[in-house]
Amino acid sequence: MNTYPGGVWPVMLTPFTADGQVDEQGLRALVDWYIQSGVDGLFASCQSSEIFNMSFEERMDIARITVEQSAGRVPVVASGFTDYELDQQVKSIEAMAATGVDAVILLTNRLAREDESDQALMDRVDALLERIDPNIHLGLYECPMPYKRILSIPVIEHCAKTGRFYFLKDTCCDAAQIREKLAAIKGSNLKLYNANATTALQSMRDGAPGYSGVMANFHPELYVWLTRNIHHENADMVQGILTLASLIERQCYPVNAKFHLKNIEHLPITTVCRVRKDQLTPTFEDEVYQMDRVINDAYQRLCR
Repeated sequence: MNTYPGGVWPVMLTPFTADGQVDEQGLRALVDWYIQSGVDGLFASCQSSEIFNMSFEERMDIARITVEQSAGRVPVVASGFTDYELDQQVKSIEAMAATGVDAVILLTNRLAREDESDQALMDRVDALLERIDPNIHLGLYECPMPYKRILSIPVIEHCAKTGRFYFLKDTCCDAAQIREKLAAIKGSNLKLYNANATTALQSMRDGAPGYSGVMANFHPELYVWLTRNIHHENADMVQGILTLASLIERQCYPVNAKFHLKNIEHLPITTVCRVRKDQLTPTFEDEVYQMDRVINDAYQRLCR
């Protein structure tokens, strides 16, 4: 597609079976749940999907399954690679594009190492663009792991001017920086989707088209409402509630998100994760239930 809708783009989880394998049926059920919750797009094969603990084949499979299950109901984007070597990046981008995703997302911390300059990053972008099919739509993701590479304004302008980039998942968590980025990409194909819950409303009022963060794995319907009602009289109150709820990300994510989906949304998935082996304590479980009660109350009172 040539344009990407504003709104909510969850960073998708990956359901695993009890023995730690990718659970295709659970993943298909999860795709349906996101879409039934009203989201506008899906970001598959991302950090929340646990891609750093997956094989090349598994990353491609979860993107393919997501595209198949979505069946055109919403667009799907997915991270293209987790490695540094240029030849492997090209191979991964082409393979991911072949799954049918609408855009292949490049991890900014894989375009340059932590000690490398912005110029090195821009040189890598240029080298990739020379080698991949110009019809492949691309995006950028300021992935926090293994280190967070926040894009500078010159880098963003460089990427936007190519006309090849359509999606930026921003993780700077700073409203002032987001305003600068929005100004830098104005009039280009590139759209910024804020990953930070606290600054979500402000960034949308400043012109960001939507939200793409982990909390859409708990209560996407509130974010959907917020993206469509940024000037509503209750919008600031909803934003405050979402900010408080987002603190649960610091608890035991993504185990707690899978617990929520399994025990509150009743999806046929386990809480098994590859990125962490610990499980929720009874107190942590109760925190998930309490958060859900508050969110449901807020939705009924403020979003109707």
